Amino acid sequence: MPTSGFRFRRSLVAVRRNTREWLMLAKGLRSTDHPVLAHIVPTRRCNLSCTYCNEFDDFSKPVLVAEMVRRIDLLADLGTSIISFSGGEPLLHPALDELIVSIRRRGALAGMITNGYLLTADRIRRLNRAGLEHMQISIDNVKPDDVSKKSLKVLDKKLQLLAEHAEFHVNINSVVRGGIHNPNDAIQVAKRAVELGFTSTVGIIHDSDGQLQPLSEEEQTIFLKVRDMGKKNYARMNYFQDNIAAGRENNWKCRAGARYLYICEDGLVHYCSQQRGYPATPLDQYTVDDIRREFVTQKGCAPRCTVACVHYTSYMDFWRAPQTIPAPAGAQPEKQKLVQLQIR
Repeated sequence: MPTSGFRFRRSLVAVRRNTREWLMLAKGLRSTDHPVLAHIVPTRRCNLSCTYCNEFDDFSKPVLVAEMVRRIDLLADLGTSIISFSGGEPLLHPALDELIVSIRRRGALAGMITNGYLLTADRIRRLNRAGLEHMQISIDNVKPDDVSKKSLKVLDKKLQLLAEHAEFHVNINSVVRGGIHNPNDAIQVAKRAVELGFTSTVGIIHDSDGQLQPLSEEEQTIFLKVRDMGKKNYARMNYFQDNIAAGRENNWKCRAGARYLYICEDGLVHYCSQQRGYPATPLDQYTVDDIRREFVTQKGCAPRCTVACVHYTSYMDFWRAPQTIPAPAGAQPEKQKLVQLQIR
């Protein structure tokens, strides 16, 4: 159980973090010439092998520290507001704390997506000291199975450690579809997240062809229950969610390549993790001109997109700038593979 002193310190950290987030939103409303969020991959290797995931391998070496710091500086030079580590499993990078410090040194918000397996009390305290501000963990089931080992049974002790020691914001993402054997597991995961004081989201995993499929009646009921458990936060603008759950397309302006960037382990800029290859420009060659072009470029995958981080970072610009440049050849909906939709 956290001490009263720790709870007070965590509250102060949350106030500072919330202030920085509101300033980030104000900056985004003033100008469209900078990314709001960038996901950057420090290593493609992961210690797990969930069957629905297409973003990992079991052999890649971590990106060199000096190169990672250079990429963080390049993102900061573009004015990026939030820099978040993805993977692979970011905690496998031996210098992750140093990289978080580099993000904070440049004034950006620091986040990460992790499977949580490698967390210990000491590791969490080190993340506090480094200045981590946001962590997301996806938990796919109550007990591990052939689809995913990211289970509540395995990770509950890790969640308790986070509740006791983490000064940063923690979000727990549960899922339905995608081969998950018991969709009711999402309710148990969400209840436990809220019980421990975390925010809760729910994800919809696509079928093996990456296609947007409507949820069954039972799954939709579960989806709504878990969604309503989630706590309010600055990103709770989710009008696209009901369409996704019903298998309907969304009509929106995707600002990937402008407001959202995905930086792979090779240092290339992509629209997102599910559209690797577009535009595939080296980060050190990416400029404000590229941001301005992609801001008004149509994305062929947008109507059936479930990449929530791109939706969220595009919200503040839905009323601006019609997209007049046609989608690039090859960037089509069928290229998307098994992606999760966070629903807040």
